[in-house]
Amino acid sequence: MMIASILMGSNCKRDCLIALIVLNSWLWHLVDGSSSNRDSLDSFLYDYAFKKIKKLRSGEVYTVPPPANFSGMELAVVRVRTSSLWRKGLSHDPLSIPPKTLPWPFTKRVDVLYQNLGNWSSHYYNVPHHTFLAPVLGFLPYDSSGNGAIEIRVMGDEPLVLDFKSYEHVGGAAKCVRFDRNGTFEVSSTTREGWCVVRGRGHFSLVVPNEGKRDWEWWMMGVGLGGFGVFLVVLGFLVWKKMRRRKRKGMEEESERSEWLECVWIGRSRMPFASAIRTQPVLENSYLP
Repeated sequence: MMIASILMGSNCKRDCLIALIVLNSWLWHLVDGSSSNRDSLDSFLYDYAFKKIKKLRSGEVYTVPPPANFSGMELAVVRVRTSSLWRKGLSHDPLSIPPKTLPWPFTKRVDVLYQNLGNWSSHYYNVPHHTFLAPVLGFLPYDSSGNGAIEIRVMGDEPLVLDFKSYEHVGGAAKCVRFDRNGTFEVSSTTREGWCVVRGRGHFSLVVPNEGKRDWEWWMMGVGLGGFGVFLVVLGFLVWKKMRRRKRKGMEEESERSEWLECVWIGRSRMPFASAIRTQPVLENSYLP
């Protein structure tokens, strides 16, 4: 009844518009907020990992214990010269960077943060209707001079690859997934060797569709839509009924303000009735021939 009253008010359009704007802002805040949390986590782990290394040697991979409140993660860092990256590439299981690779924008040295989110994977990332077969792995290059995140571009014929062979155990159903910084994700097929081709920085994992849950999810969606449809029908009926009552009340008030008429019952309906002659005639002259 409260919604019906709002819809019937004189400011219906304004109220509905405000409600839609608030709802849209709330949904966008959820999506944008989750992306911001992931970006903040990456920046925090990068600063944390490199502060843990006292003497950093170029080309050497260092394993860093995670913060106490992120138990279950695995972190590793490496600083590599761009000239070495171009000549030899870089390999740290399960990621292989081929030779003829350059940072973009260009920098003399590149810091690479490797992440294995472990049991935190599903907390920060999710693919609807899919289940993770492997933890989410992060490959995050940074400018070692402190200018922030950068990209990696392969100039040769060999791609960047992630080796997920140890996780793939469901045949061709497994899919590669790449999570971008803006919260979007991209699903692609694995190669014959069980690799996922990587096109730059990001977070990656292996997923499989939830075939067994799909029918149940469709059924739940149908029930939800059906319930919403019933709600709209009931709401429409209440609005129509209230409009009818207001119209009838207005007619009654108008009739009370106008000249009074008698009422008669015709069947089960009460209707106004006026006599055929409302004023008795008066002769102007009493003379009769």
